[in-house]
Amino acid sequence: MHSCHLDLIWTLRHDCRENFPQSLPKLLLSVKWSKHEDMAQLQALLQIWPKLCPRDALELLDFNYPDQYVREYAVGCLRDMSDEELLQYLLQLVQVLRYEPYYDCALTHFLLERAQGNRKIGHFLFWHLRSEIHMPAVSVQFALILEAYCRCNIPHIEVLKKQVEALSKLKSVNELIKLGTIKNARSKTKEAMLTKEAMMTCLRQSGYSETLSDLQSPLNPNVLLSGINVDKCRYMDSKMKPLWIVYNNKLLAGDNLGIIFKNGDDLRQDMLTLQILKLMDLLWKEANLDLRIVPYACLATGDRAGLIEVVSSADTIANIQLTSSNVAAAAAFNKDALLNWLKERNSGDALDRAIEEFTLSCAGYCVATYVLGIGDRHSDNIMVRSTGQLFHIDFGHILGNFKSKFGIKRERVPFILTHDFIHVIQQGKTGYTEKFGSFRQYCEEAYLILRKNGNLFITLFALMLTAGLPELTSVKDIQYLKDSLALGKTDDEALKQFRQKFDEALRESWTTKVNWMAHNVAKDNRS
Repeated sequence: MHSCHLDLIWTLRHDCRENFPQSLPKLLLSVKWSKHEDMAQLQALLQIWPKLCPRDALELLDFNYPDQYVREYAVGCLRDMSDEELLQYLLQLVQVLRYEPYYDCALTHFLLERAQGNRKIGHFLFWHLRSEIHMPAVSVQFALILEAYCRCNIPHIEVLKKQVEALSKLKSVNELIKLGTIKNARSKTKEAMLTKEAMMTCLRQSGYSETLSDLQSPLNPNVLLSGINVDKCRYMDSKMKPLWIVYNNKLLAGDNLGIIFKNGDDLRQDMLTLQILKLMDLLWKEANLDLRIVPYACLATGDRAGLIEVVSSADTIANIQLTSSNVAAAAAFNKDALLNWLKERNSGDALDRAIEEFTLSCAGYCVATYVLGIGDRHSDNIMVRSTGQLFHIDFGHILGNFKSKFGIKRERVPFILTHDFIHVIQQGKTGYTEKFGSFRQYCEEAYLILRKNGNLFITLFALMLTAGLPELTSVKDIQYLKDSLALGKTDDEALKQFRQKFDEALRESWTTKVNWMAHNVAKDNRS
C-alpha cells in the first residue's frame, strides 16, 4: 500500500480505533517503514491507539513489524497478561528476541521484569535461553539476558545450577550406555544385561546419587525430585538410548515419578506441539468443553537434549493389544483388547466414566492431529491411561510431513478413526450409534472452537519460524494450518468439509487397522 492509503487510514483512524482496534496489525502492514512521514504518522497513531488484548498483540512481534515503536506498543499490551498466560506463550516470546534489532529492547526488559517477579517464569526463561545458547545466531544475546537474570537472582541460580549438574550426570550415563551397546553389538542378550547393570552401578555411586537427588524438576519447578529409585530405572531401546529415570517422590507418599532423559534428539518440535495441545485444551475449556487432554511436560534443555515427563499408569495401544493376544498379527484385529484392558482396571460406574474419558479424549486428539497434520500415527505412539484417557506421544512429524520409504514427503494428514477406538466408544455394542453420535458432536464442536482462534495458532507458528525447526521453515508450512482450519471459509462450509473428512475416516478405519497390523508384525520381527 502507498502512503495515500496510510493517509486514508489516518483520516479514518478514529473510526478504526473506536470500532475495530484489532485491525491494527493489518493497518500496519500497509506502512512503508522507509518513509519518514509515514513513520511520524505511525508513531502518533500508536500513541492514541487503545491497547489490544495480549493474544492479539502477539502478532505485532512477528518479523513483519521491524519497527521499534510497534514492538514497544506490543510489549505494552503484553503487560496485561497474567503470569499463567505469559508462561503459555513464553516459548514464542523467547524466539522473537531474534527479531529484535537491539539487544537492549522492550521485550527483554519485560521478560526479565516478569521473571524477577515470578520464579516459575524465571525458571522457564532460564531453560529456554540455556537450551539454545549453543546456536551462533543467538549465543551472545541469550548469554547477556541469562547473565542479567543471574546477577539479580543469586539464590535461584543455586537451584538452577543443581539442575544443570544433574543433567550433565544423566548425559554421562547415557554416553556410557551408548558405548556399551556399540562394544557388545555381537551378543545381544548378554550386552543388554551388562549395560543395565553398568547403568545401575553408575547411578548408585555417591557422586551420581547425590547430584541427582533433591532437585527441582526442570520440567516443573513445583515438583521436587527427592531420590532415585535405582531398581526401577532402565534405558529405552530406541537409537539414542533414552534413559527412563524413576524418582521416589516425598510429597506423593509411595508414588513414583518418572522422567525420560533424551540425548541426541531435538525435542523442540515435540515441545512446540505439546504447547499447542495445551493451548487447545485451554481454549476448549474456556468454551466449556473439557476433552480430557493429557498435555504432559517436555523441555529441551540443551543441544539435542532434554526431558519428557512420564505419564503414570498408562500404556501404548501396541502393548495393550499384545498382552491380550500373543500373536502380533492377530493383535491388531483383536478389537476387544482395549475394552478388556479398561474393564480390568475399572468396574461398574468407573467403567462408564472411563469410556466417557476415552470418548472425550479421542475426540480431542482426533481433531488436534488433523488440524496440526501430525503424521506417522500408529499403535506405538498412542497411549491410554487406566482412567480411560487416550493421548498421543512422539511428535516427530507435524504439518503434514510424513515419513515415506524415500525420506520425508508432505501430504494432507487424513482424519484418523480406528476400528478399535470406535468399538470402545460404543461400549463394545455394534449398534450403539447414540454414543458414536455424541463422539462426532464433540469432534465438530472442538473443531469450530479452534477455528474461532485460528489467527492465534497462525501467529504462534509464525513466531516460531526463526527457531530453525526442520518442518517449520517457511510461510508455506503455515499454509497447512490455514487449510486444515479452513480459514477462508464460513463455519457452514468448514463444517461441511470437516464432516466429509470424518466420513472418509470412518470408511478408512479398516485400512488403518491393516496398517497397524503391518507395523506390529514388523516390530515383532525386529525384537
